[in-house]
Amino acid sequence: MSLFKQIATLPKAVKQYLIITGNYWAFTLTDGALRMLVVLYFHQLGYQPLAIAMLFLFYEVFGVITNLIGGWLGARIGLNKTMNIGLFMQVFALAMLLLPEQYLTIVWVMSAQALSGIAKDLNKMSAKSSIKTLVPKDQQSSLFKWVAILTGSKNALKGIGFFLGGFLLTLFGFTLAILLMAAMLLFVALLSVVFLREEIGKAKNKPKFSQMFSNNSALNFLSLARMCLFAARDVWFVVALPVYLATQLQWQHQSIGAFLALWIIGYGFVQSYAPVLVGRSTGKLPNTATLSTWGWSLAGVTLLLALLPMFVAISSEILVVGLLIFGGIFAINSSLHSYVIVAMAKEDGVSMDVGFYYMANAMGRLLGTILSGWIFQQYGLVMCLYISAFLAAFAAIFIRKVEF
Repeated sequence: MSLFKQIATLPKAVKQYLIITGNYWAFTLTDGALRMLVVLYFHQLGYQPLAIAMLFLFYEVFGVITNLIGGWLGARIGLNKTMNIGLFMQVFALAMLLLPEQYLTIVWVMSAQALSGIAKDLNKMSAKSSIKTLVPKDQQSSLFKWVAILTGSKNALKGIGFFLGGFLLTLFGFTLAILLMAAMLLFVALLSVVFLREEIGKAKNKPKFSQMFSNNSALNFLSLARMCLFAARDVWFVVALPVYLATQLQWQHQSIGAFLALWIIGYGFVQSYAPVLVGRSTGKLPNTATLSTWGWSLAGVTLLLALLPMFVAISSEILVVGLLIFGGIFAINSSLHSYVIVAMAKEDGVSMDVGFYYMANAMGRLLGTILSGWIFQQYGLVMCLYISAFLAAFAAIFIRKVEF
């Protein structure tokens, strides 16, 4: 039997899941590649690191806003529409970068990145929310597996996207690389319009704009935990780590980029296998105690990394091993959180809860990014690790308040 015939015989829910996952994968590849293209290309043009970092400021800021409004929008018009809007918006953001070099000012590129940030979070919110509507209520074990695969594959593909961006820039140059990505994503978007069924995740009763903010205490504590979790990662990973590797350990830029890409790919694979690692193979689903245990494990490992320089000098080998351990435990925490929000979200208007939760996720990334630059500049990498352990501990405390 051919592949197409096999796909045709699949249950409708599985085919919809494959379409959603394909959309998410295609978008994630362009997202990772675009980030690397912008960094490398504008570095070639002579932009200073701070100026390059500013290009991504609106990307993170608009991610916070989009997750909140996007969840409300998805509940009103359907997740298929918000996903397709995100795909077409990313195509437009890529097209904005096809202008000649003299027109690619910081303000223009920041605007393109703002659109890309909106598109990314519309796409992610739609993909995560859609799974809830496709899995029967009595199959929570399958829900855990599907969410883990979607979450983990996204991060693995983002790492591959870093490689893709560097490869396309070297092979074709900036403009042609952007054009190829825009054409590929436009094709995916058109397929999505044709094949993704309507009304996914559309609420029966049109939610009011004021209902964007959650009054569910468990969801609020889960969102706080998510914010602290991602701030704990980014406070030392986003700015402090790459700069430390370059300035203190004398790593070359290509080595830093390759290592971080591989770290993200490995992190994604661990996320995908989280259900097996936490006991799903024995029929056991995660509970509050499971999340708390893994949360405190992350805080403990990060604290040990911060204390280590008191006894030995930080070397490349020690930092790499520490980062790998941190990444593995963080990936399991992230996968568990992603499952819990989808599991506890309301069936009617699921995107409202998921959007609110991922707003907190984006807020954590923004907070971590700002702290990473400031704390590292003022106090160094070790202080970033102490702050990371502190934030991870708060995530573990907040998660104890979540009953699901």
